[in-house]
This record gives sequence, structure tokens and C-alpha cells, in this order.
Amino acid sequence: AGRAAAPLSHALNLALPPRCLSCQEPMAPPGGLCPDCWPAVRFLAEPLCPRCGSPLEQVQAEPCGHCQASHSPLQQTRAAMLYDDGSRDLVLHLKHADALAGVPVMARWLQRAGAEQLRQADFLVPVPLHWTRLFKRRYNQSAELARALGRLSNVKALPDALARTRRTPSQGGLSRQQRKANVRDAFAVKDRYRERINGANIVLIDDVITTGATLEACGDALLDAGAAQVTAVALARVARGAALA
Repeated sequence: AGRAAAPLSHALNLALPPRCLSCQEPMAPPGGLCPDCWPAVRFLAEPLCPRCGSPLEQVQAEPCGHCQASHSPLQQTRAAMLYDDGSRDLVLHLKHADALAGVPVMARWLQRAGAEQLRQADFLVPVPLHWTRLFKRRYNQSAELARALGRLSNVKALPDALARTRRTPSQGGLSRQQRKANVRDAFAVKDRYRERINGANIVLIDDVITTGATLEACGDALLDAGAAQVTAVALARVARGAALA
């Protein structure tokens, strides 16, 4: 079967050359970032805050000051990379340019970043879009990441377990407190999933963490439905203290 598939794969690559996930320039072999874009993407590794996953200057056992001052419903959060000039195009192509061919590669990055969370997970639940935004975009990038990650990790994805119950204005330009208010009570677990969510360890999946307000609102909804624990894994995160987009 593998030998039969090889000519088809070669023909597809000729007709639709694989492209770098960031700059979209043709590249070979397929599978991620070109040599120019790879060094610009800052993949996250220790030392990280043991709770929120923000980069730290040195390893520490205690959560960062921000986590100690907050009351996040999320037990732990991890991201594969920093969201900055080096990764922005990659993320925006996923969100807005139908660049779903890179989802399997991104899922591998998520699997590496969230290895600890995935070992304890019962279900993967993506952050949902409001139906009006989903209709306009045609797909939910977080749901696509959750599906691909589920196949890699053998953890079942529930792409529509959470619903966005009201259309919230864009978070762009809002402060952390404004973002929290904007998404407060904006999510709910759908009735048909409540029995599965009850008592389960849930890993939320998202594309970008800015302040974490959206993930925390989703975490509150899952805990209200009886989830035993909620963690989160995202493709990218904004560095703590960076200007909000």
C-alpha cells in the first residue's frame, strides 16, 4: 500500500508544491518551516512557570507572580511557541487563510508541548467559535488542531462539546480585565456532553493565548459542568508583559 501511494504523493507535490507554514514559499521536503523561517520561531522549553507555562529566567518550583496573584480555573497551561514576529504569519495563515495543510505538523508541536497534560487527559476540547464566525470562516482552527492532536495522542477530541453562547466583540486592543469581562459567561457545555465531561480530565486546545481570559472562561464552563480538572495546550502564547494586539 505504501509503494502504491508514493506515486500519488509525488504527483500531488508536483501539482500543489508543499509550502512553508510561515512564509508560504515552496519548499521540499514538506513538513513545516523553511530554513529561513525555522530559526525565527521561538519554540518554548524550560525554564517555564510550572502553572501557566510562561518563559522564566531560571527554573523554579513555585508558580510565577502572575499565577500566584490570579485565581485561574486552569490547573496548568502550555504552549508550543511564543507568539511574536517570528510566528505571527504562521498563526494568521492557520486562522484566516485556509492553511490547514500544516495542521498535522502543528499537532506534533502541541503533542510535544503538552506531553504531561495529554498523559492525564480523558478528552480534548477546543475553544469554540460563535456560529456566525464559524459560518464566515468555514472552520474552527482550534477544532482542527484538536482533531489532529487526538489522532496522534489517542485522546478523544470532542470538537463541539463547548458552545459560545453569545457573540463577543473582538478581544483586540482590550486590557486583561476588559478581556475577562468580554468573555465572562460566554461559554457553556452542550447538554449532550455533560455526562462525558462530568468527572473527566479535560485538555482545552487553542491557537493563541494572549491574556488567557478566553481559556479561563472555557475552564469555568467545564468545571461548572463537573470536570475534575482542566488544563490547556495552545499553539502559541504572547509573552507576559508584551503589548496586547
